[in-house]
Amino acid sequence: MRKPYLIIAAGGTGGHMFPAQALAEVMLRRGWRVKLSTDARGARYTGGFPHSTEIEQVASATFARGGLLTKALVPVRVLGGVLSMSWRMLRDRPDAVVGFGGYPSIPALGAAWLLRRPRMIHEQNGVLGRVNAIFSKRVDHVACGTWPTTLPEGVNGIHVGNPVRLAIKDRAGAAYISPGDYPMSILVIGGSQGARILSDVVPPAIASLPLETLQHLRVSHQARDEDGDRVASYYAEQGVNADVQPFFNDVPNRMTEAQLVISRSGASSVADISVIGRPSILVPFAAATGDHQTANARGLVEAGAAICIPESKLTVDSLAQQLTLVLQNPAAALRMSQAALAQAKPEAAQDLADLVEVLAGHSSQPPEGQDA
Repeated sequence: MRKPYLIIAAGGTGGHMFPAQALAEVMLRRGWRVKLSTDARGARYTGGFPHSTEIEQVASATFARGGLLTKALVPVRVLGGVLSMSWRMLRDRPDAVVGFGGYPSIPALGAAWLLRRPRMIHEQNGVLGRVNAIFSKRVDHVACGTWPTTLPEGVNGIHVGNPVRLAIKDRAGAAYISPGDYPMSILVIGGSQGARILSDVVPPAIASLPLETLQHLRVSHQARDEDGDRVASYYAEQGVNADVQPFFNDVPNRMTEAQLVISRSGASSVADISVIGRPSILVPFAAATGDHQTANARGLVEAGAAICIPESKLTVDSLAQQLTLVLQNPAAALRMSQAALAQAKPEAAQDLADLVEVLAGHSSQPPEGQDA
């Protein structure tokens, strides 16, 4: 008997790939055949996908990188990718195609539009990314991770939340130990690529904390390859117990153990923080399209679960002040943790999977969610 067949198309950052992985995990458990369509950058994030996921690298391109000749060839490469994917879909017809954004999702979504295959997009952020904006009027459904999401006129969104990986969901609502006179942990993450400004400001801000706090503190700091050595050296010189790496494969564990998370406010990071339930200091990426990271942070900030510091106001002193407020006020930290949990949608992957099955005609029961 033929299994229903889903193509997941996602770009080359963790923000796109992690929710794509979460959907793949659910659909495979439901008996679907799942193929991931991505590019070489996205393939770096496929290690966490279930082994039964088919991985297919596609030709795509972006106007954001390369010289004039490279950019001039972008339309040709994109068209080639769409035509190639169309031929594959004619031979092996998917029941549904779901795009998570990023230029590598264009071939699969473009082919699904040409061939009129059931198709939808999932937008993780509060503002549509460039590719999802293009396809928002050319798909059957627009699923939204952040609510509300700014959508083009005439486009309705369904709020399902941002799917989190099983490793995160397994720690949903993990018991929180408030800051105190015992070992404490801070997790510093800057998105899938790290963040230079966090490597510049966070270490001296932490080092400025009172000795009675520092002696109990351990720091897990994600830093870019080019920043790692200087960040690790600084922490060591200041006597701060720190583990500095370019990428943590065990973020769920480290976040569960943390009394505080310092992070960019990418959609996946915000979802992880909410589902596990941790106080956070969020620093939105100032150059994010449409300032979408500020939109992502808004729900946690308004709920009292997070402190948001714009890049333009992030200094050693301002960060140190906020660190002190959280780490020296255990009752407030606990309230922040509980407020984060109240914002969580741990069943987002299941709700998105339900919507996929409705899209494919395998279910008549739409998921519960908000429409706009």
